[in-house]
Amino acid sequence: MPLHAQTAAVLEFMRQLGSPPMHELSAAQARESYLAMRAPSTIELHEIRDIEAGGVKCRLYRSSTATAAPLLIYYHGGGWVIGDLDTHDDICRKLARDAHCSVIAVDYRLAPEHPAPAALDDCIVATQWIFANAKSLGIDAARIAIGGDSAGGNLAALVAMHADVKPVFQLLVYPAVDARMGQPSHKDNAQGYLLTADSMKWFLNHYLQGDENKKLDPKVSPLLSSDELLKKSPPTLVITAEFDPLRDEGEEYAAKLASLGVTTSTVRFHGQIHAFFGMSELLDDAAAAIALSVSYLRKYLNS
Repeated sequence: MPLHAQTAAVLEFMRQLGSPPMHELSAAQARESYLAMRAPSTIELHEIRDIEAGGVKCRLYRSSTATAAPLLIYYHGGGWVIGDLDTHDDICRKLARDAHCSVIAVDYRLAPEHPAPAALDDCIVATQWIFANAKSLGIDAARIAIGGDSAGGNLAALVAMHADVKPVFQLLVYPAVDARMGQPSHKDNAQGYLLTADSMKWFLNHYLQGDENKKLDPKVSPLLSSDELLKKSPPTLVITAEFDPLRDEGEEYAAKLASLGVTTSTVRFHGQIHAFFGMSELLDDAAAAIALSVSYLRKYLNS
């Protein structure tokens, strides 16, 4: 299927801006550029406030006054280098509003200042704290899901395996689950679709401090985890995009989970690119992906 016309228009607009590619920027410049792409959200919720979860900065989104609400813990994308609570604020607001749940977004430490495993350590600490303190947060500890996009999907998959918690569902949006970058989609979609092979190498170099051996660490590449650990994963939805370098590894991860008996659904959005999930004001497919995620969240958080 060809690139979706709406997505092609977005890419052409970005090309005309003439911004340098991600891999030619410093981490600080890349963070500023990424944040500048995000318009402030206009979605209002019952409550939005910053909290600390075991010493990790987070943001709590409450869609209602419920004292035992279901919850999604969300880990933002950005290659472990860019992204923060503000870049994914609109996504979290939409998921909270439409899924009728609370959301807690985790502001984990970023590389290169804090290389692996700092991000994962923060996500595990924050997640375990949230489960342990659910009642005081107005959360039902028996109805907590986890999720994230890209690097955040990587972290969600790892939290499911390594944190001492039992989420009821995980949402993985084009997750980065194999740092070896060996699947065909890494070659086929290496250039021209927002996330490039060069940018992916730039992210991993910052995250792993140039240590190629760390790509084989299952706590970096969840796809390389043991079957025993993978079986700990909760029911899972994996969303992928046709023109995304990470497409094949995400779908391979979903197939692996399914082969081990984990209830798993995989949906590929044809004609779409990496990062489309955050463009629901511009792309019909992004709004559809949000709606799909909401339908799964409602199913598992209210069962």
